Amino acid sequence: MKLGLVESAWKHLCFPGQRLDPVELQKFQLVEKHLSKCSDARKVNDWNGTLREAEASIAAGADYCPQLFMCRAEALLKLHQLEDSELSLSKIEMALGRFENAVAAAEKAGQIDPRNVEVAVLLNNVRLVARARTRGNDLFKSERFTEACSAYGEGLRLDPANSVLYCNRAACWFKLGSLERSIDDCNQALRIQPNYTKALLRRAASYSKLERWADAVRDYEVLRRELPDYNGVAESLFHAQVALKKSRGEEVYNMKFGGEVEEVLGFEQFRAATSLPCVSVVHFKSSSNVHCKQISPLVDTLCVRYPSINFLKVDMEEHPAIANAENVRIVPTFKIYKNGNRVKEIVCPSHDVLEHSYKDHQMPMT
Repeated sequence: MKLGLVESAWKHLCFPGQRLDPVELQKFQLVEKHLSKCSDARKVNDWNGTLREAEASIAAGADYCPQLFMCRAEALLKLHQLEDSELSLSKIEMALGRFENAVAAAEKAGQIDPRNVEVAVLLNNVRLVARARTRGNDLFKSERFTEACSAYGEGLRLDPANSVLYCNRAACWFKLGSLERSIDDCNQALRIQPNYTKALLRRAASYSKLERWADAVRDYEVLRRELPDYNGVAESLFHAQVALKKSRGEEVYNMKFGGEVEEVLGFEQFRAATSLPCVSVVHFKSSSNVHCKQISPLVDTLCVRYPSINFLKVDMEEHPAIANAENVRIVPTFKIYKNGNRVKEIVCPSHDVLEHSYKDHQMPMT
């Protein structure tokens, strides 16, 4: 609730078997009410109302919510209250891990009103947190991981909702072999900043070290969607997928990372490849066809992106018998097979249609 995550807070309050605390329920209802009013006021450019409701939400318990501080800063700017606006901006920058910007905003607020006690306290706090982060980073670079943990912990005592410090400390725990602690800190970082890819990467790496393959695959799948061009994620996902299948006693067929699309040179090879238990995608093509030339690079990319799928290509001009047997008349045509059975056919697809078809027919890994 301190982060303004009302739905998550409500699920926690209503957890089965847990008695509902009347005080917590009242706080939740207050935060929910003021958040809603803040949103409504902002929509109609009622900046006094936005400011009032944002401050009420913060006072009611959502005092580590970056979005609320952003609304407050925006309202203050609109109302020309520059000093308070800079104060809010400093808190936002700190919450997002932009330490230098946070210090600069706090210093600017101090310049506007040098005698403001709240500004002085915030500036001191921001500087201390920034120093703790810098010291932790320096210690980490020197491979003094235990001391770096302490430095980041010092920063977290001053700013307990700082996702960057949690993520940095998670890296230290990982280096020290304290993988469960690393996962815990990554979880904290992701609660604060749900789309924090660095924390997700570190958690996935810890899961892999612990051979918690299903968890690792789940994280790497999210990362692959977030970072589709990051080859390291694709490779880590592949290895986690293979390990998960092996841990379940499943046989692994022809799975290799970064392989090329296999060229079919004869009927026996085609039958053997499409009869495997895994999913096979066959690209029927013609070397002289413009559309085939345009889509072939995408097929190569997808071959790397989806290592659990067996990719093949058949040149109809060189192997017309295979094309005739599979009743292919137009190129490019893609046919998807599983256990020797054709499950889908796509003729002259767009790039999006082709990739979505691959996604739909991936071997389930989790």
